Amino acid sequence: MESMEVTIRQLEYLVALADLENFGRAAEQCFVTQPALSAQVAQLERTLGVQLVERGRKVSLTPAGENVVARARRILAVLRDLRDDAASFQS
Repeated sequence: MESMEVTIRQLEYLVALADLENFGRAAEQCFVTQPALSAQVAQLERTLGVQLVERGRKVSLTPAGENVVARARRILAVLRDLRDDAASFQS
């Protein structure tokens, strides 16, 4: 049974793809293979029920993809803040 959850990893991969506009370079930045990154982005699209990426020589985001990337950036920033705040309590 396929997971129907959006994962942090999927959001990170999508943001990298949006920044680099290339599956191979995004995969390198995320330290995964291109097929692994591509599969996670495709899974995210299935989970959300919308196409996020126009695939071609140059990768571009659909309008839905632009919206999701903007929200993903905010979510990832909040998670970084959470980690930083938690780390401040370590002795």
